Amino acid sequence: MKVVLAVGLPGSGKSTYFKKRGIVPLSSDWLRQVLADDPTEQRYQKAVFAALRQLLRARLKLGRPVTYIDATNLTRAERRHYLRIAGQYGCRAEAIFFDAPLEVCQQRNRRRGRRVPEEAMLRLAARLESPTKNEGFTSVRRLR
Repeated sequence: MKVVLAVGLPGSGKSTYFKKRGIVPLSSDWLRQVLADDPTEQRYQKAVFAALRQLLRARLKLGRPVTYIDATNLTRAERRHYLRIAGQYGCRAEAIFFDAPLEVCQQRNRRRGRRVPEEAMLRLAARLESPTKNEGFTSVRRLR
């Protein structure tokens, strides 16, 4: 079994990547919609990510071979939770790093129906830490 974490800024292509491949990931946006009736609602982050981790555990208990996580997963600290869970279930953990320049993400964001505010994009970009094998990933694939 394996857990595959998408890592990247809003607008870097994470959700598009999954959609084009017919993959249904566990998604923080989807959970915001389910829990708060709005995929952009940021007030309930703790509950959204607790639910995301619980769904990951449920899939692993069911023995699902691959579970994809679609969230920004920008920092080592954010990714650590998923690496720990993967380890508890004896799974590999892989990262797909959507390494798109901030300017490209900003342009894509401006064309979206639901936009991330410009100030938030800048704050997120400042927090972005590239994933590495040293964190515990068995592989890190970089997509540009």
